[in-house]
Amino acid sequence: MRWPWTGDEDEDKKPQKSWIEEFDTVGWSVFTEPRTLVPSLLFTATTIAAVRVYKSYLRRIPSVNHIKPSYFRRRSLFGKVTSVGDADNFRLYHTPGGRLAGWGWLPWKKVPSTREGLANQTIHIRIAGVDAPELAHWGREAQPYSQEAFDFLTQYLLNKRVRAYIYRRDQYDRVVASVHIRKQLFKKDVGLEMLKRGLATIYEAKSGAEFGKSEQVYRSAEEKAKQDKVGMWSKPSLIARLVRGDTAKKIETPREYKTRHTTAEKNKKS
Repeated sequence: MRWPWTGDEDEDKKPQKSWIEEFDTVGWSVFTEPRTLVPSLLFTATTIAAVRVYKSYLRRIPSVNHIKPSYFRRRSLFGKVTSVGDADNFRLYHTPGGRLAGWGWLPWKKVPSTREGLANQTIHIRIAGVDAPELAHWGREAQPYSQEAFDFLTQYLLNKRVRAYIYRRDQYDRVVASVHIRKQLFKKDVGLEMLKRGLATIYEAKSGAEFGKSEQVYRSAEEKAKQDKVGMWSKPSLIARLVRGDTAKKIETPREYKTRHTTAEKNKKS
């Protein structure tokens, strides 16, 4: 039977083509021509590259649990310091890309300013390679110069933007990292600055010490602070010796302080 709209009876005699055969009539060559193929490949490659850049450099990491193991010793985190805990650790709100990525001036890229807004949104950073005097906590007395060290770190870092070169995750779910901050045109190593001022010692645990490539620089800075008698290495002033009778005492390092208290607590339990 011939369809009404076909005007030629000879058309009825022609074999009908399937949709695949009709498609082949166009030919695959259309899709392999450079003018079609090259833009398609460029678009695909650009899309894949953009996704990888976002995931690697622009995706915000809210907590230590979101840091991939492959990031340690290979990557750094840039962000704003939202609080300082002890004199050698603080909380970082990750702001990948910084101001270039819109942080601080785009309405949807603001660092929260309330405790509720920051809850579960910061990374606990432990400054690598240094050990600061301990503040009073857990029933333990404060070490000399612990308040000075805490005040310095707070003034130096709080509400500032820093870059943390991350090494590992410790047993307290903190990220051990070398921390750097811009001061005018210079980049400062925060751990090194504390050692220079006698507000921290070299981290001397039996295992887990991290220095990156700065161990010798750190040790030289500590030795110079001792020689210059600054910070915790200083001796009582002449007035303190004459008026109060203060005498120079052997310095108890943060490691010795913690070991003494741990041993005493174990003896109490036994």
